[in-house]
This record gives sequence, structure tokens and C-alpha cells, in this order.
Amino acid sequence: MPKMKTKRGAAKRFKVRPSGIIKRSQAFKRHILTKKTTKNKRQLRGTVSVHPSDTTSVRAMLPYA
Repeated sequence: MPKMKTKRGAAKRFKVRPSGIIKRSQAFKRHILTKKTTKNKRQLRGTVSVHPSDTTSVRAMLPYA
């Protein structure tokens, strides 16, 4: 039986914490930043966890995470 392949795009976007929660980076922070408020840009910093409804599909893309 061959090994399962990891979706490489998903491997670059998601990391699994030791507790099993999947973390991701925030969206809407790449361009067109002039019309966004400073408060909005500040709150988009850092990482957040993947929503529980999306966790199963992300885990399917990362079989060995």
C-alpha cells in the first residue's frame, strides 16, 4: 500500500498544535491596506484556530499531521 500524499498547499498554510487544534494565519492582510483602519490591521495580526466545521476537511488534506 503506498503512502498517502499530503496536499502541499495545505501543509504550507496550516500547522497542528500539540493539543490537536489546527492553526492558520489571518486573511485580508496582503494588499489594499490603505482603506483599512489601523485597528482592523492590528487585529488581523497573528494566528487563529480553524473553525471546527472546517477541521475535518483540513485533516483530510494533512494525513500525517
